[in-house]
Amino acid sequence: MKKYLQLAVAAIIALVFVGTFVFLYRKSRPKETVYNEFVSKRADIRKTTVITGRIEPRDEVSVKPQISGIITQLYKQAGDRVDAGEVIARVKVIPDMGQLSSAEARVRLAEVNLAQARVDHQRMQNLYRKQLVSDDAYDKVHQSLVQAEEEKAAATDALEVVRDGVSRRNAKASSTLIRSTISGVVLDVPVKVGNTVVLSNTFNDGTTIASVADMNDLIFRGNIDETEVGRLVQGMSMRITVGALHDLAFDATLEYISPKAVEQGGANQFEVKAAVRVEGDVYMRSGYSANAEIVLEEVDKVLSVPESAIEFSGDTAFVYVLEPGTSPKVYRRTRVETGLSDGVDIEIRSGVEEGQTVRGPQKLDAQ
Repeated sequence: MKKYLQLAVAAIIALVFVGTFVFLYRKSRPKETVYNEFVSKRADIRKTTVITGRIEPRDEVSVKPQISGIITQLYKQAGDRVDAGEVIARVKVIPDMGQLSSAEARVRLAEVNLAQARVDHQRMQNLYRKQLVSDDAYDKVHQSLVQAEEEKAAATDALEVVRDGVSRRNAKASSTLIRSTISGVVLDVPVKVGNTVVLSNTFNDGTTIASVADMNDLIFRGNIDETEVGRLVQGMSMRITVGALHDLAFDATLEYISPKAVEQGGANQFEVKAAVRVEGDVYMRSGYSANAEIVLEEVDKVLSVPESAIEFSGDTAFVYVLEPGTSPKVYRRTRVETGLSDGVDIEIRSGVEEGQTVRGPQKLDAQ
């Protein structure tokens, strides 16, 4: 019994020894390197860039009052449609006391002059009927009366404008009614009823009553890096994507490239503008963030391989072409001439034929 136990222990030790030897032998053998493989094929390659910007109306007009005063009524709010000449708000005039006093004094003086002119005219008319004065003398007195009447009317109008903001003779052109200067959509009404507003003059920009823009004439405005601006030309097509509209895309045409750079984040950026064509019933809002994709270069139906298959050595490019029928696989290092790359695929101008298999990066999970 003891003899059989010794044989069993010896067999177990031998088995462990052999297993360890086999394991170490297998671990010591070099692993076969396995690579990804790609087949060269014809493809369209486009080098693009993406510009981040926003959608804006081409022209946004600030409507400002022609007189200073207080807002008494607002007839429009943001989002409303407005036509040129349509009333947006009404302003109540707060007269300047100095101007009011001067206007009232002018009216009183005009009334005095008019009374005297009427007396002079009546006397001259009586003498003229008796043929005691010449036609020329009578005409001069009559002209003085007409002038005095016109001065009284003008002084009264001036007083009404200073006091009320509008005269009775020019009620239709009242400056107390703030009208839109263009047709479009009201983007913003930054004032409220009761706010004081100031007219625009040499020393003051004036108070903006409303901002109005034509939302059927939109542009994309963004900035592009100086490394890419040299490839842009006016008239190039762009594809605008607006994330807020569930990634809807619109066609656009590049219209403007700034001749002057602005520094942003330590890099020189050039402003670009493109006319956006919005079709259908899409409701576009001013200020939407958008991305513009623009094709800088493109080639069609050219031979290509993934760029990861290219090995660069200085200014020279190489690929490893699979030798047919070899086992284990043999790859021949071949010099190639490359062309345009889109970051994924690259154009092969010479060195590889269509349908040939080239070696890519090593498979990381290969055993």
